[in-house]
Amino acid sequence: MTTADLQAVHQLHEAYGQITRELSKVVVGQQSVIEQLLVAMFSRGHCLLVGVPGLAKTLMIRSVADALALQFSRVQFTPDLMPSDITGTEVIQEDKSTGQRVFRFLPGPIFANIVLADEINRTPPKTQAALLEAMQENQVTVGGQRHLLPEPFFVLATQNPIEQEGTYPLPEAQLDRFMFHVWVDYPSMEEELEIVKRTTAEQDFKIVPTLSAEHIQQLVRIVRKVPVADHVARYALQLVRMTRRNEPDAPAFVKDYVLWGAGPRASQYLVLGAKARAVLKGRLFVTHEDIQAIAPPVLRHRLKTNFNADAEGITPDEIVRRLIAHVTPPADEDPAGGKLADIVRSQAAG
Repeated sequence: MTTADLQAVHQLHEAYGQITRELSKVVVGQQSVIEQLLVAMFSRGHCLLVGVPGLAKTLMIRSVADALALQFSRVQFTPDLMPSDITGTEVIQEDKSTGQRVFRFLPGPIFANIVLADEINRTPPKTQAALLEAMQENQVTVGGQRHLLPEPFFVLATQNPIEQEGTYPLPEAQLDRFMFHVWVDYPSMEEELEIVKRTTAEQDFKIVPTLSAEHIQQLVRIVRKVPVADHVARYALQLVRMTRRNEPDAPAFVKDYVLWGAGPRASQYLVLGAKARAVLKGRLFVTHEDIQAIAPPVLRHRLKTNFNADAEGITPDEIVRRLIAHVTPPADEDPAGGKLADIVRSQAAG
């Protein structure tokens, strides 16, 4: 990591504080949700936000786009939504100078930096697949022509956990493409009181943009340069591998309650998300606490519980909580002269 990279890390830490201050103007509470959103975005990952209606999921995503000075697009998913309604379509236009008719591509709402896929489970699988293909490839193909999506590109989807009748739940293979499954919970008493005060009075809060798209692209590359010690990476791998019931060292509660565990993509996202969280917190190294903080949103949609778990009310979040308590974290030695200091010194020297 060069001196310029270290300065960029400091800038990202300062920008994180400014972004959260700007978001607090319009969003009350939900600090952990905002942190997870920003961690995923600076890791170039996509998020699935799940929560009951009225918890400001849409407002939160729109506010993040405003704070980051990014182009925002919202798609309300409905049962009659077609793939071309998202990706765009070709239309025939007549060239007035030559009289010839030519095809012209009209981009859909997916051509934005932040795409809000509102209630993604209310549209058929064909339309879901079109969106998820764009998430994976960062491009769409229409009429045999490939069209690149703008950079950076993030899909932030929402899902309602109630009223599942008539919906099209995402298959596990498609859920796995989301870096985070973020649970948006009810506000506290004090937070709800503040929400009522703000929304029933005449107030107009404007968010000041903090980072441009080009600046975000630079900072995203910095996150991947952050070093991670082998013992911390092994701790992340242990957490993921212990979710698989066929592992010899898997705990008894995993074998009792888990049908199948997380795949290698979970290990990748766990380490990458921990790197982004460390940088946002102003650190140049990753600790086991970063791994623990990132574990629930990374793992909760990658664990499939069985009938025993459903009967006893054991949720994936409870499995993750027990795993964190079961797997012994590594001993991060004192930064004054331990493993972490060696890593930082070697990177700074490079």
